[in-house]
Amino acid sequence: MSEISITLASASHRRRAWISEILANSEINLNYHELGEVEPVPNSNVEVSLQTEHACMVKAEAVASQFPEGETQLPSLILVSDTLVEDPDNSSVALGKPEDELIAASTLIRLSGRRHKVWSSTAILDMEVGDIELKTGWRLNIWTNSSIVEFDDLDDDLMHELIESRSWFGKAGGYDIAGMAQSFARVVQGEEVTVLGFSSDAMKELFDRIGF
Repeated sequence: MSEISITLASASHRRRAWISEILANSEINLNYHELGEVEPVPNSNVEVSLQTEHACMVKAEAVASQFPEGETQLPSLILVSDTLVEDPDNSSVALGKPEDELIAASTLIRLSGRRHKVWSSTAILDMEVGDIELKTGWRLNIWTNSSIVEFDDLDDDLMHELIESRSWFGKAGGYDIAGMAQSFARVVQGEEVTVLGFSSDAMKELFDRIGF
């Protein structure tokens, strides 16, 4: 490819900020695309790791249909990702994005003073490379990684501040490890990028592929 263009199919500000910072001084043409309402309902009958991978696949199929083969100026690569927080007590229960303050508080209390896993699955879509072929002409591979995050005990004052700030909104598990959660949460195993929303193995593959 003479000029490489990457489309990140995600509305996540955290994902966008992370990859734009990494590629800021490169010649890669980075664009963003919002998928719309393509969030599969978590299935508590399977492991959270598989739920994450399934959601990523659903998103990949959705974005592939929005960039059909034959269109002019298709991106060289498309990235799509999904992230879920695993309940500390049940590897089949995902703690999703809280819908209101009550659920946010309940989720944070559940994680307080404990360790939990965060799973991210990321797909790289390419017209030429990939083990999985879609009907739209795109091919893809999916990588899935987990990291372990440890929370300090959250006291009442901090809990009140977190809920009032709405830092939980739109965040799996109700927290943003690159935001307010920096003061009480840390990655104790794995890569921080997995917690921020990308499979670490997928990012290594991406950077190898673009020669970055």
